Amino acid sequence: MNSYLIKREFSVLKTIFGVMLILLSTIAQSAVRPLPAPPSLGAKSYLLAEYHSGRVLVQHEANTRIEPASITKIMSSYVIYQAMKEGLIKLTDEVTISEKAWRMEGSRMFVEVGKKVSVEKLLHGMIIQSGNDATVALAEHVASSEESFVSLMNDQARQLGMLDTHFMNATGMPDPDHYTTASDIMKMAIALIRDFPEEYRLYSERSYTFNDISQSNRNRLLWEDPKVDGIKTGHTTSAGYCLVASALDKDQRLISVVTGTNSDKDRTNQSKALLNYGFRFFETRRLYEAAKPVATARVWKGESPEVKLGIAKDLYVTYPRGQDKLLSATMDRPERLEAPLSAGQVVGK
Repeated sequence: MNSYLIKREFSVLKTIFGVMLILLSTIAQSAVRPLPAPPSLGAKSYLLAEYHSGRVLVQHEANTRIEPASITKIMSSYVIYQAMKEGLIKLTDEVTISEKAWRMEGSRMFVEVGKKVSVEKLLHGMIIQSGNDATVALAEHVASSEESFVSLMNDQARQLGMLDTHFMNATGMPDPDHYTTASDIMKMAIALIRDFPEEYRLYSERSYTFNDISQSNRNRLLWEDPKVDGIKTGHTTSAGYCLVASALDKDQRLISVVTGTNSDKDRTNQSKALLNYGFRFFETRRLYEAAKPVATARVWKGESPEVKLGIAKDLYVTYPRGQDKLLSATMDRPERLEAPLSAGQVVGK
């Protein structure tokens, strides 16, 4: 279901109205060829979905709680980018590295205590090198302390509908009360790409050098598949090897979530298997373009006898490859609309 707004067509009209469109069975079921079974993976949980349409293509234990490890940093970066958007911090800000940040264990950028490092460099260290030290330094810069920053992370998770997620730190270090699900991770990844498309490009960088120490991005798919442009790995002994990957081919963007595998190779290969399955057997099409009229409606008691109806945002549908000729869509709305109508008003579905 997608919200539709009435496009302003005549200067006499002072408002923009709205309807809703619903895709009924988009493909005649009797004509659909059976799909091959999706790959069976050894991961604890996994999920494959199309970004534009939101259609889930493959899932296994997607609502089971898991430890996200450094996948947590997707949310950390979201909160940081939001702070930048609101003008609270800038890329050029110089951050003084605290002893807490410097002492962080696990993957590191190797910043030095007491030194000043720009937000821009710390973002490279957090996203490309998965530096826990860089992450804590950024958290402290945004919210004065990591604890306060984590509160922002949890608030943002709730706003994104991540109802089975709770963060205890900004880095993904193990904690019994630090958890999420593959389904919630998917919501988080979609939100990052949607809300910060320019900033998201940093996730495609293969390596970064700081203080003459060069480290490679741990997402091996950036080397193995030219369609892949992000996003984040994670690993702890308890979480296993995890990977969120996103790949773009023409109008279709697939996002895979794989958690709890046994090795770096396993998470890479299992993510690749999901993405290959999605691209081979599904395609995505934009059915309607935002702000373009799709129908005309008659208006009673108005200054104009009719208005053009158009969608509020692009509407995409994902379907089995080769079945595009069987696609159909219907709009259900009242036969007559009666003025006055207010901006954004829903008048059908």
